[in-house]
Amino acid sequence: MHGPALEQVAVPSRQSQQHPPRSGDEEQTLARGEDGPPTDLWERIRLDLSWQTLDSARIDKAREQFLRQPTYLPLMADRANYYLYYIVEEVQKRNMPIEIALIPMIESTLDPFASSASGAAGLWQIMPRTGTHLGLEQDSWYDGRQAVRDSTTVALDYLERLYQEFGEDWLLALAAYNSGEGRVAQARRANQAKGLDTDYWSLNLPSQTRNYVPKIIALAQIVADPEQFDVQIPPVENAPAFEVANTGGLMDLTRAAELAGVEVDTLHALNPGQLQGAISPDRPPELLLPVGTVDRFEDGLAQLDPDDLVQWRFYRIKPGDNLSQIATKFGTGVGLLRRINNLHGSFIRAGDTLKIPGGGSGWDTSRMLASNAQAVPQGYRVRPGDSLYGIADRFKVSVNDIIAWNALDPTAYLHPGQKLTLYLSGG
Repeated sequence: MHGPALEQVAVPSRQSQQHPPRSGDEEQTLARGEDGPPTDLWERIRLDLSWQTLDSARIDKAREQFLRQPTYLPLMADRANYYLYYIVEEVQKRNMPIEIALIPMIESTLDPFASSASGAAGLWQIMPRTGTHLGLEQDSWYDGRQAVRDSTTVALDYLERLYQEFGEDWLLALAAYNSGEGRVAQARRANQAKGLDTDYWSLNLPSQTRNYVPKIIALAQIVADPEQFDVQIPPVENAPAFEVANTGGLMDLTRAAELAGVEVDTLHALNPGQLQGAISPDRPPELLLPVGTVDRFEDGLAQLDPDDLVQWRFYRIKPGDNLSQIATKFGTGVGLLRRINNLHGSFIRAGDTLKIPGGGSGWDTSRMLASNAQAVPQGYRVRPGDSLYGIADRFKVSVNDIIAWNALDPTAYLHPGQKLTLYLSGG
């Protein structure tokens, strides 16, 4: 699993939730509750750390890299407001070292929308083949590698298996997580044949893996005693960030945000595995919503007419049909039909059946259509670090529009130099 390089920390792919600044007294109060557990999540982690006493020149070097990036930990704290509590909870439920909860900070800088040049994605930077092997669903609607709960579950399952496979040695397990268990096993056999030690520090591993474990330990050292390193880590509330809501059916995230009374960017941030801006039709009808908004959401949902939720129609293709005609017939878009039916072009076969969203306004089909008649086509060349979400935000269009305009495969990643066409308002 290969995450972004430490030096490539960037702004989140989705707009981060903003939190009002706290005074020094408030931060101290948040750090330690008067009774019971800490109210600052970093303090909760700090109390459970155990690897920070490990010593190595590689750890020292990794720590210096962190300290040369003063915005790194504040950025982590901002994203941590969405995801870190859940990860910490899951790690501690399994009695795993709390340092495991820091892995997404190294892998993805806590950005579930992050992707690497090698195809790894999500908080835990899981490769497509690894995700399939671990049982994660990946299609044009949903990518379990990006989903907070699914990816965390399989990543921790995988790490536990590696821990057992490598003689209950967490450092070897982490090395295998980064470079593959076969490579670590091979390096150990090579050392064993030479009569050398087979611990992590003694192995001849790729440079990325040689630096991977030291980064985790170095980060643990900074979190353990930030004052020693003159680092300030903005507090993160030691409380859940989200809860699960049942939508009763397929629903656009825009509609869900309206019902819950939250920004749609917040729902995207909490539901990054939903690739089409709506719940996958093949998954349970549920969304993650900010804590405290589910009652409002359910009240609004109860007042909706059933037709306001998306219902599916099925159309058997007739000889002479084409996607454009079918889209017009059902008042939807060609790009949407392609995505829903996993079509990568315009070819369709008579006798096949198409799934079509029909009835109700729970799916905002107008967002799927090309821009209005005044729209002006504009070429755009993908730059390093670009994502569909970033481009959509920059030009104030939707991700789904970009996919439809360019007949993109939603499961594929953009690559630098790729040419896109955007239809932007002339006004």
